[in-house]
Amino acid sequence: MNGWRILVVDDDPVFAEALAQALRRRGHRVDPAHDGEAALALAAEDTFDAAVLDLRLAADSGLRLIAPLKAACPELRILLLTGYASIATAVEAIKLGAVHYLAKPAGVDEILAALGRADGDAAVSPAAEPMSVDRLEWEHIQKVLAENEGNLSATARALKMHRRTLQRKLAKRPVKG
Repeated sequence: MNGWRILVVDDDPVFAEALAQALRRRGHRVDPAHDGEAALALAAEDTFDAAVLDLRLAADSGLRLIAPLKAACPELRILLLTGYASIATAVEAIKLGAVHYLAKPAGVDEILAALGRADGDAAVSPAAEPMSVDRLEWEHIQKVLAENEGNLSATARALKMHRRTLQRKLAKRPVKG
């Protein structure tokens, strides 16, 4: 996988540049972008082999970038990387054309391994314990948010929850397990 042309899309410039430098040290050519518009402009100018795409891009969702990036570079291998991992967004990312989905923090070697894998791994074992109630709540909120195409007001109404309460819950990092 040495020598890939990689697009890193993350709204955190420090993280994007640190990841880009780590990828460059491993022999890849990397262009960072800090929003969807910049990422699409880069994809229109050049052909990329892979993209590492953050799920949350300021006020936008990285999920919305998958289709236009794939249209610009049909062979593009997209990895969705997020600090807000949920089953709903993982499923949607794969359905939209991402090849893999990783929760932050993920190391550079883990990112490269995920981009390099062509097939799924049937040997992955299921969790030893069921999800916690807090995690189940997070997953349900993510599912309803995806069903409402990211619309917070519609999601709050569907959950019969005040919009500000929903915003507070979404601002927190997802609970483990």
